Amino acid sequence: MSLDLFKMNILYDYYGSLLTDKQREIFKMHYLNDYSLGEISQSLNISRQGVYDTLKRAEATLKFYEEKLELIKKHDILTKKVEKINELLDNLYLHVQSEEISKMIQEIKTILNELNQ
Repeated sequence: MSLDLFKMNILYDYYGSLLTDKQREIFKMHYLNDYSLGEISQSLNISRQGVYDTLKRAEATLKFYEEKLELIKKHDILTKKVEKINELLDNLYLHVQSEEISKMIQEIKTILNELNQ
């Protein structure tokens, strides 16, 4: 999967519901089902240029929302912080003598992993 395809699919996961019905339909056909512009054009009975324009508007809309809301960026930052906390807890767990503290560490790790899903 190319980086652009991967990025578009991630953007769609976050912001796809903000697209128009037609944009969502064309986006899914192209990026999720791997239809060519010509195949989409034939299937929807619209011009190839119309498909191209709608797809480009959908891509621009998805990028616009990420620029403004930064949900993907924030998720990535949160994920890295959770991973770091998990590493620290793993290290702490190795040095703990108390079973009670060990259980608390495991509980904290469980909660962190639930938050990170």
